[in-house]
Amino acid sequence: MTTMRPWPSDDGVAEHFDLSGQDPLLGELVQATRLLGADPDLVLHGGGNSSVKSTVTDITGAVVPVLYMKASGSDMGDATSEAFTALDLRRLRELLPPTVLTDEQFEREVRAAQLDPDAAAPSLESLVHAALPHPAVLHSHADIVLAITDTAAGEEAVSEALGEEVIVLPYGMPGEELAGIVHRAWAEHGSESTTGLVVPRHGLFTMGETSREAYERHAALVERAHAWVTSRGGT
Repeated sequence: MTTMRPWPSDDGVAEHFDLSGQDPLLGELVQATRLLGADPDLVLHGGGNSSVKSTVTDITGAVVPVLYMKASGSDMGDATSEAFTALDLRRLRELLPPTVLTDEQFEREVRAAQLDPDAAAPSLESLVHAALPHPAVLHSHADIVLAITDTAAGEEAVSEALGEEVIVLPYGMPGEELAGIVHRAWAEHGSESTTGLVVPRHGLFTMGETSREAYERHAALVERAHAWVTSRGGT
């Protein structure tokens, strides 16, 4: 059974990352992202994504709610603060249902939400992360969770393995379609006790008040999935 790396001590974080002059929420997200990206059973070929919601003061002095989103194509395993793009969170949320966009419009509008137009293009799943109310969101392609979704029992098996605090969603294409599914599912089924979402053929999302909490919830659910499979004679 694979065990995800534990969250390091504060000294360990300071040793590996220079967080001086940096939004501490972004610094913690970098740590969570690198831990997630270090596990090949979770993040295939550097994929997956992560985000945290914060605020920045723009050039006019206005305080702007932002979503720091992992840039498209960047590797989680060696992420730095430069791997994240700041997006106007209010603008992103205006793109959620009932707004309907073509794929081309969706990509253009997400790019238009960037505070820095020269920054790297954010992940197509930016709107999924914006749809959730939690400050921190992590997503991986956890092999063990995907294996459970691929069984004949599917949704029922995932619910049994991971518990009631996880919502199992129908599959949706990454981008506007999946964001709409997440938006509706949260409105209908989300609660304070909800810690994760599972999308068949796509992976596990965990949420938290901090990136550390989202990571530790990720680790707990992956461990629970392994225990469930092992109890049924799997490996």
